Parts: sequence; structure tokens; C-alpha cells
Amino acid sequence: MFIAERITDTQESVWGILIGLVAKIGMPILAAYKLKVAARLNSRALRADAVESITCGYLSIVLIIGLAATRLLGWWWLDSVAALALIPFIIKEAGAAIRGESCCRTK
Repeated sequence: MFIAERITDTQESVWGILIGLVAKIGMPILAAYKLKVAARLNSRALRADAVESITCGYLSIVLIIGLAATRLLGWWWLDSVAALALIPFIIKEAGAAIRGESCCRTK
């Protein structure tokens, strides 16, 4: 059988959910400031760092959903499945970084 019943200790889930909420609120704000500075400096490195902050914000949503589902419903597998939804975004951004594309590039 591919799926096995797993016993989880969800006492720490409350802290994880709180940390996830802080990241969900803080990371997009941080990313916006990084993108502004990256545009002013025409810095691809800082833009890439801003995209990483955006990705962290998305990951925090997955964390919150996964921990809440584990704590409330016992669905310990949901966060892994939800993380798969981030793959297209991460591949797109990685491809842009490899090609050297930047939001700050002047035409």
C-alpha cells in the first residue's frame, strides 16, 4: 500500500501556523520593497531575492493549510500535495533567472 496511516504530534502546529501567518503577511511586504529597490538599482540579484521572498509567502500559505488540515482533520499528507501547486511558479521564475530576464531591464 502506498499510503500509510501516520500518527502526528500536532501540539507544535499552533506555533507553526502562527509563524506561517507572520511570513504570509511579512514576505509580500518585504518583496515589494526589494522589487522597488531592484528597479532603482537595476539589480537582477535583488530581483531574484524578491522573487524568493514571494515564493516564501506562497510556501507559508501551503504551511498554514497543511498544518491546519493536520491539526483539524488529521490530513498529514495535504501540505505535500499542496506544495506541488507551487512547481509551475518556481519553474517559471527559475527559467527567467537562468535566461537573465529581469523586471528591471530597460528596453
